[in-house]
Order: sequence, then C-alpha cells, then structure tokens
Amino acid sequence: MADDVIDGLGNMKLIVEEEEVIAISNEGRLPEIESRNLGLIGKFLTCKAFNKQAAMNTLRTAWGMHTTDFDLNRMLKGGPWSFDNQLLVFKKWQKGMAANNVKLDYASLWIQIWGAPFDMVSPQVATEVGSRLGVVEDVERHRK
Repeated sequence: MADDVIDGLGNMKLIVEEEEVIAISNEGRLPEIESRNLGLIGKFLTCKAFNKQAAMNTLRTAWGMHTTDFDLNRMLKGGPWSFDNQLLVFKKWQKGMAANNVKLDYASLWIQIWGAPFDMVSPQVATEVGSRLGVVEDVERHRK
C-alpha cells in the first residue's frame, strides 16, 4: 500500500494554472548567507554505522570553533580527516548549495613515494606517478 501511495505522489504534476512563481527577497537571505561564509558541508564516506554525536564532539574538540578564513583553510587543507576509521570529506559552503546538489564523493590524499632512485626524485616524476593514481593537486618542491 505504501508503494502505491509513493507511486501516486511521484506521478503528480502541476498544471499551468497551478504553477506560481514565488519571489524571495534578499532581505531574509543575506544574514543567512553571511553566517555561513565560514561553513563546511561534509559527510563520512562509509556504509558502516557510527555514532554521529561522538564524531561531532570529537571533531569539534580537535578543530575548535573555526571563526576565520585561516582556520577554515587549515581544516580544508589539513586533511584527510577521519573518525573511527571512516573517511570524512567536506567542502567549503558556497551560495546556492543544497543537500541535493552537493557532491562529496572523493577525497584528496597526500602520497609519499619511498625508495625511489635519486634520479627519479623530482616534481615532474612525482606528477607523472601521481597522475596514474588520480588528479594531482599539488607537488612538494625541493627545499633549497
């Protein structure tokens, strides 16, 4: 019976006379947009159950309350982050984000290559090897 109701609701459509455009003013939106400028949207890439409250408490303690762009960028660039061996992926909030249009399906990982021959230790070789694993975001340069 529940499936019949769901199917019925899924087939409902507005006719032209029922359609209505609702104009939303920026007045009520601007404070919300500004309050989220230092916000993150994230999820755990897992199928395993975990304690969400414990994860939030642990991450809040580890990160503190971020209040500046510096703190936010430190959290974004300082990963990958995990809780209970579950990978946490997130991105910086942007205007227009909604639960149905945010893709959080990959994570940036820092890769080290150990034991490479000395003539293979270069940013170019690192980029070539890294590109076989995925998208190369950055390569550490030699320190002088």
